[in-house]
Amino acid sequence: MDTYKINVAGVERDLIKYSVNEEVDIAAFIMFGDVEITEKAAAELLKRCPEHDVVVSAEAKGIPLCYEMARQGCRQYVIARKSVKVYMRNCASVSVNSITTQNDQRLYLGDTDVDFLRGKRVLIVDDVISTGESLNALEKLMELCEAKVVGKAFVLAEGNAKYRDDIIFLEPLPVFIKD
Repeated sequence: MDTYKINVAGVERDLIKYSVNEEVDIAAFIMFGDVEITEKAAAELLKRCPEHDVVVSAEAKGIPLCYEMARQGCRQYVIARKSVKVYMRNCASVSVNSITTQNDQRLYLGDTDVDFLRGKRVLIVDDVISTGESLNALEKLMELCEAKVVGKAFVLAEGNAKYRDDIIFLEPLPVFIKD
């Protein structure tokens, strides 16, 4: 099994590499089930982030980080859902096509979340930024909610995302070009 060693907020992990296509592999960073890295990454990101009223992420891999940053910080978070639930009415929605997802998807917020977010200072968070498509979708969704995005924070910036000057991240994550 081919792996890539990374140190995030003082925690070392071996990430398993997976093939994206015939030319590229990525090292999969999965926060689900890793309480230590979630807590430490959240604490380190909060030191670097601007003041905010609420933390927002998209379902699903950003949920642990979003929760933990809210728990340690502002105590409020909202998750954009990938499907409409029975309790979600009059949804705001945007489309998203991320590198780790096979097909186009949509992100949804019900009217109670939209109303809650209106006028709030929002910190968008996720585990990894790569192409930026998920971030773009969340920014559009926050615009629909009339919320003000004050920061965009990620544990890892994959590939060329590390060159962006509009994000906060803890460590770069290379993309592996096959020979």
